[in-house]
Amino acid sequence: MLVSERIGQFFVDAGSGRDRLEYTEYGAGDCWVVLLHGQLMPRRMHQPLARALAAEGLHVVTLDLLGHGRSDRPADPLVYSMTAFAEQVVALLDHLGADQAVVGGTSLGANVGLEVADLAPERVRGLLIEMPVLDNAVEAGILAFAPLMFAARFLPFTVDGLRALTRPIPRGVVPFWAGIGLDTLDQRSESVAAVVHGLFFGRIAPPSRRRKQIAAPALVVGHPADPIHPAADAAMLADELPNARFVRARSILEWRFWPDRLNAEAAKFALEVWEDVPAATRSRGRRTPR
Repeated sequence: MLVSERIGQFFVDAGSGRDRLEYTEYGAGDCWVVLLHGQLMPRRMHQPLARALAAEGLHVVTLDLLGHGRSDRPADPLVYSMTAFAEQVVALLDHLGADQAVVGGTSLGANVGLEVADLAPERVRGLLIEMPVLDNAVEAGILAFAPLMFAARFLPFTVDGLRALTRPIPRGVVPFWAGIGLDTLDQRSESVAAVVHGLFFGRIAPPSRRRKQIAAPALVVGHPADPIHPAADAAMLADELPNARFVRARSILEWRFWPDRLNAEAAKFALEVWEDVPAATRSRGRRTPR
């Protein structure tokens, strides 16, 4: 079923001035779900899941966090942290007039969801967590992102050169996930260095003792054979959260290329979380031209 899609924006004061954040809404109604992208990836990565959830009557919003996608990308590392990202999600809910939402996402987005639940638990109806980055992923994360930070800072032509090569390629002529890869390569060296630096030197998630106090229901999805997002972290998180259920993906590619099973798990979870909302407030509509 086709659903309505609308692009919006709002502004936050992140410490570097008034910065613009962009988001996309799918569907309508009072059963809100906020999906957050992986590090340096665009919000468009969650378009297939957002459409699937909206087709079930949920009101889904995908957000480009500061420094990502089509949102502003200041070059100050001090404006980037998990806490700052969580504050941006709360600001989004305020902007939308949503008292609560199911909040979550992938990798960075999963960790930001945990931060929102720690920062403003009254705003979190549930958590939809895929590939959290916790204790077992620290070494792999350093190996993956430290070279990128140094390249962006000291060899900026490498990052800017990739942007110059990939930006002109029309996204409509390549497969969806190839387009997401191209969007991820569309970076500016100064903002990449700032984002990675800011995240490296802050906390990556609420500590274990804080995670154990998050009472919101949660669906935690872990992947096998993924060194940066080990399934052990997801399983550990599911044990820590008092009201969590763990689902093991069949591979790191399942939700990207064979999404039906995990889309159904996510939809079932979100609908159960919102089950006390009258069905009449859940709106299904047709996608409008953009």
